[in-house]
Amino acid sequence: LTSWMQLFSVVLVAFSSFLSSSGSGHYAYGDDEDSHSRTPWCAPIKLKHGDVSCRTPRGEHYRNVMGTRCKIRCKQGYESQSSEVVCMATKHWSSNYACREVRCAKPDMPINGGYKCSDGSYFNSRCEFFCSPGFSMKGQKTATCQHTKTWSAAVPTCVDMEPPKIKCPNLKDKWAEPGKLTARVTWDTPEGVDSADGILTDVILKGKPSKSNFPEGLHKMSYTVFDRAGNKGSCRFTVRVRVRRCSPLFAPDNGYMKCDSDNDNYGASCEFTCTGGYELQGSAARVCQYGLTWSGLDTNCAPMNINVGVRTAAALLDQFYEKRRLLIISAPTAANHNYRFQMTNLQVRRSSKGEFLKCYCSDLCLLCCSQKHSLKCGMDKQRYPFPITAAELLTTIDTLPLRKDEMLLQQEAGQTCQS
Repeated sequence: LTSWMQLFSVVLVAFSSFLSSSGSGHYAYGDDEDSHSRTPWCAPIKLKHGDVSCRTPRGEHYRNVMGTRCKIRCKQGYESQSSEVVCMATKHWSSNYACREVRCAKPDMPINGGYKCSDGSYFNSRCEFFCSPGFSMKGQKTATCQHTKTWSAAVPTCVDMEPPKIKCPNLKDKWAEPGKLTARVTWDTPEGVDSADGILTDVILKGKPSKSNFPEGLHKMSYTVFDRAGNKGSCRFTVRVRVRRCSPLFAPDNGYMKCDSDNDNYGASCEFTCTGGYELQGSAARVCQYGLTWSGLDTNCAPMNINVGVRTAAALLDQFYEKRRLLIISAPTAANHNYRFQMTNLQVRRSSKGEFLKCYCSDLCLLCCSQKHSLKCGMDKQRYPFPITAAELLTTIDTLPLRKDEMLLQQEAGQTCQS
C-alpha cells in the first residue's frame, strides 16, 4: 500500500508540471521557491511577454526536472538575460529568464533645444524634439525606440537660421537752409534684434552717417546687421533734400546779372548792371525769399538820357559823374594851329554795346570818370599840350578801372567788345 501511494504522488507532480510548462506569463527568478523547496525539481517557468520551449534529459513529459533545458523567446521589444536556461541541482534555473522591456540609450539633449518622450527610453517610446526660440531644427523632429535598442532617427541639431531684424528710421523730407543747397540730417542709429541668442556682431551703414550735410536730391541708404551665426538682416530708407527755388531771373537787355549760391534758390541774391550808354531802372539787387518770390522790382536797362541843354560845362560833367560814366572832350580853339588837323582827323568810335564815346584829341582833353574811383570831373583834369595819338587815348580809356569791370562782365556773359 505504501508503494502505491508513493507512485501516485509522483504521477500527480509530473502531471502538474506538464500543465504549467506550456503556459505563458512573467515569473521572476526564484518565484515560489519556498513552495518547491521540498521537491527535487526547479520551479515551473511562468513567462510573461514571451514563450518557452523545454527539453528534458530523457524525454520525460516533465518540464522542470533536473537537467531540463528551456529556450526563451521574448516578444518584439522585449529581451531575456539568456536565450536558454537549465534546471540545476540547486533547484534553481541557471539564470534569470524573465522577458524585460528593451531600453534604448538616453538621447542627448540638443544644444539650444530639448525633447519630451512618451515613455522615457523604453521600447516604442516616442520622443519629440524642439528648439529654443530663434533656432530652427535640422534633422528629424521625432525618434522612436526600436527593438534593436536604437532610436529610429538621430538627435537633430538646433541652428540659428533666422536672420536678425532691424528697423530703419522713417525720415521726412528736409529743406535746405537759406543760401545753401544742403541740409543737415540727423537720425538715431537703429538697433538690431536677434531672436536666437540676442548677440549681434556688426551693424553696417551704407551711405552718409547721421548729422551729415546732404545735397539736394534723393539719397538711398541702408543698414545691415549680422548675428554670430553669420545671418544677415537689412533695411532700407531714403533721405530727400529739397531746395526752395524762385522762378528764374534773366539778365536785362543791355545789361548783366550776377547771382550767388545757385542763382534761384532760397536766400540767393542777384545783382544787376547795365552796359555803357544805359542806366539801370528798378532794383539793382534782388533776393529769393522764403515765399519763393523775388524781393524788389523788375530790373531793366534804359538808354542813358543826358541833358545837353545846360549853360555850364560843370552841369554837363556832373551828369556823367552821377551816372558813373566817362566823358572825353576835345576842346581846341579855332585859332589853334592844330584845329584844322583835328577837324580832319576827328573820329568817333563806339563799341558794339556803346560803352564809351572815344575821339582823337589834339590839344586839350578832359577826362570825367566815375564816382567809384574818386576822380572828380573838371575842366583841366588832364591837359595834353600837344596832340596825342589815338593809341595813347584808347589805352587811357581801356585801362580805366571802371572799364576793366565792364570788360569782365562782358567776358562772363560771353560778349566781346569790338572797337
